[in-house]
Amino acid sequence: MSADIVELLTSPQLVIAVLVSISVFATLFTILTPMLGGNELKARMKTVATERDEIRARERARLAAEKQQNRGSLRMEAKSGGMGDIVERLDLKRALADQATVDNLRAAGFRGQQPLNTFLFLRLVLPFLFFVVALAYVFGLGSFAEQPTGIRVLVCVGFAYLGFYSPNIYVTNKASKRKTSIKKAWPDALDLMLICVESGMSIEAAFRKVSEEIGSQSIPLAEELVLVGAELSYLQERRQAYENLAHRTSLESVKSVAQALIQSERYGTPVGQALRVLANESRDQRLNEAEKKAAALPPKLTVPMILFFLPVLFGVILGPAGIQVSQSGGIF
Repeated sequence: MSADIVELLTSPQLVIAVLVSISVFATLFTILTPMLGGNELKARMKTVATERDEIRARERARLAAEKQQNRGSLRMEAKSGGMGDIVERLDLKRALADQATVDNLRAAGFRGQQPLNTFLFLRLVLPFLFFVVALAYVFGLGSFAEQPTGIRVLVCVGFAYLGFYSPNIYVTNKASKRKTSIKKAWPDALDLMLICVESGMSIEAAFRKVSEEIGSQSIPLAEELVLVGAELSYLQERRQAYENLAHRTSLESVKSVAQALIQSERYGTPVGQALRVLANESRDQRLNEAEKKAAALPPKLTVPMILFFLPVLFGVILGPAGIQVSQSGGIF
């Protein structure tokens, strides 16, 4: 009975059916997700609004604590349950997380304690899950049967190692996509901010207005600008809000703008002139990157053309001639 089950699970027909089912599901998921997912911008702005309320509550609690030294802080620590309890009991923050981990999560758009707890919990659980799945596949289904037992165990350990680092891979990929989106929309955001500042708006109102307009082009950038506006309103030092923006995005163009805004706050220099220069530099940098990608296309297309285009082209050109020669009985 077990041999029949193993033979059924390892049969080519079943493997092809599973792959076809996965492909159909992925296609339907890709097509229907944008239709059923709702407005992503509204969801992200709602999350940012929650974080803005947290900033307000934190600053109010800090001010109240400074006025009432003999009383405890007015801010109540949120009780964490589920994954948070496991993370605290096993002290996973000290073992698996550092400041770079927190910075990567923030760069990927995951802020707060709950995303960190989820990240640490997955790094704890996924190695065991991947290892069990690999054991079932290698030893249960008889895969790699021709290999020695040590090699098969090493394959299972490799899957566990992959499970341990898969959350890091996901967060790094998410942060990279987020930075790319911010980098593409940043010159346009500077242009809009320049228009707002020169029209007489304050810098807080300019950030708020630009976040509303730039959301259709880059949701991550709109989210960051909303956070900057909230921090400018509630933080004790405005300089800290600009530094936080540069730290979260980790982009040189954003750091330059943050430094210009900090100097403007400190020395009273005009903001409009600095924004105009930085907007032109960001636009030129985006154009140069586009030209570099366009210049790199011919070398990248050489191998695909040799492997895929030229054989088809030769077949189309020489195919009729070969058919005529074969029908006539040969060249001579």
